[in-house]
Amino acid sequence: MAGLRQTPLTCSGHTRPVVDLSFSDITPFGYFLISACKDGKPMLRQGDTGDWIGTFEGHKGAVWGATLNREATRAATGAADFTAKVWDAEKGEELQSFSHKHIVKSVDFSADSRYLLTGSNEKLLKIFDLEKPEADPKVFNGHSSNIKAVHFNKECTKVLSTSDDKTLRVWDVNTCQEIHKIEVSSPPGSLELTSDGTIFTVAYGHFTAFYNAETYEKIKEIKAPAPINTASLHPSKNFFVCGGEDFKMYKFDYFTGAEIESFKGHFGPVHCVRFSPDGELYASGSEDGTLRLWQTTVGTTYGLWKCVAPDIDCGDSTPSTPTSSTLVKVES
Repeated sequence: MAGLRQTPLTCSGHTRPVVDLSFSDITPFGYFLISACKDGKPMLRQGDTGDWIGTFEGHKGAVWGATLNREATRAATGAADFTAKVWDAEKGEELQSFSHKHIVKSVDFSADSRYLLTGSNEKLLKIFDLEKPEADPKVFNGHSSNIKAVHFNKECTKVLSTSDDKTLRVWDVNTCQEIHKIEVSSPPGSLELTSDGTIFTVAYGHFTAFYNAETYEKIKEIKAPAPINTASLHPSKNFFVCGGEDFKMYKFDYFTGAEIESFKGHFGPVHCVRFSPDGELYASGSEDGTLRLWQTTVGTTYGLWKCVAPDIDCGDSTPSTPTSSTLVKVES
């Protein structure tokens, strides 16, 4: 399918910058996508098509962080109204609200969905027991500036955090103590952990860096042409995508660091990007107020993308000429 143009799907509905997004795992009903936006209205969508399912109504300020649990039965959001909220993702109802003393920037569920991790401009991480919502949360204190992103490790025995203090820190869940600190040259943006729990990805400055999630040693660091706000490693670990201040989406070879391709679709800086759980697409959110879905392999039939060949069946493994195929979006 060489020579085909990337045709992203644009998911409209938000009215202000989209600053965070998260996919669920694959469920019996497919997989799902949640987006956080400064308009205060986090949205749930079908992951492979971007079709709107519903909006979570209740925050009274910009929503900075949003996530789904693995089964897509619960959603969590963090906002400028100094609260983190847990929602029934199937009914859209607010289940719990946890007060903070400053803006909540990032949220994450434990693997069993019992605990909620938050990071805020209080410079604190907190873990709330969702089965004992009245109990005091566990508190992790050590960052000297606003926390940007938080994440449980796969076993939920440790938590990771990034902050404007130019550090990435690892904490022990039982003791609430810092066990490792990584200093970087610029305030880090996004933080992602691979589904198998082996590598975490951090974006800062012009760089995307990859770390061993067990030893915390840096595996590699790859430079992009522009400042990068966010990055995501493909489930195969063969390549990654990133985006930032020049409005472009970049794809790099993970092993060589070579740029594979770049696409400009957004009309503002890119704030967040994540691969779908099956790796077939990646979603990006931008200052321009949109989510966009991009094909990992341009020219395949998937979701609302359909491969159309005038003279061949798209299932034919030996097309006569690559340029005879085009890619169209099938509108729902």
